[in-house]
Amino acid sequence: MDKDRFSILDFKRKKVSGEKITMLTAYDYPMAMIIDKAGIDAILVGDTLNMVVLGRESTVSVTMDEMIHHCKAVRRGTRRAFLIGDMPFMSFQASSEDAVRNAGRFVKEAGCDAVKLEGGREVVERIRSIVTAGIPVLGHIGLTPQSSSKLGGYKVQGKDAETAKRLMTDAADLEKAGCFAVVIECVPRELALKITKHVSIPTIGIGAGNHCDGQVLVTHDMIGLFDGFLPKFVKKYADIGNSIRE
Repeated sequence: MDKDRFSILDFKRKKVSGEKITMLTAYDYPMAMIIDKAGIDAILVGDTLNMVVLGRESTVSVTMDEMIHHCKAVRRGTRRAFLIGDMPFMSFQASSEDAVRNAGRFVKEAGCDAVKLEGGREVVERIRSIVTAGIPVLGHIGLTPQSSSKLGGYKVQGKDAETAKRLMTDAADLEKAGCFAVVIECVPRELALKITKHVSIPTIGIGAGNHCDGQVLVTHDMIGLFDGFLPKFVKKYADIGNSIRE
């Protein structure tokens, strides 16, 4: 392994030092190379590839084989960044055995450094099993797109006292289960700050304000390469799609 590659220890080090963690999505070899050479800490091969690359309406229908295919391509373009594979819908929900088997595919077949799972207390046993098998896990709470229909759509989570308390508890439960960090998506910035102070693992925000220990964005949103919709929290740095059209 390259001695300069970002590691699990670097996530914790940055939280302790107050230096922000940077994370972007990539789904193919050329974008992975660009992000890696730019010095971004971590690359997430998100299940968002189902929408921004494969043209489907949501993240739900992407398969394990499709995720592995894209993770392999990203791995070939990555030298320094920490690589995380996003476990798709129904790859871990049915049983801990499924969870460990599919997480293992991300590491063994695709060369990922870790996997990401959506959910709070309901997935603690899955996370514990994967971590016990020797595979690092990034948690994900707040707006969890795979279960958005259960949450009432793509809406801000934790706006009332009851759901805010639940998210605080979920974050603590994920830490106890062995997650090395947790993504917090679409929650009020004040709640994100409380969670960040409440847990000792790093928090990675997406639409959760600037108080998290790091930030993750969908690269295609940030550079204007996907025009299906643009979340309000995304700062658009370029309009590559329009430049290509011109």
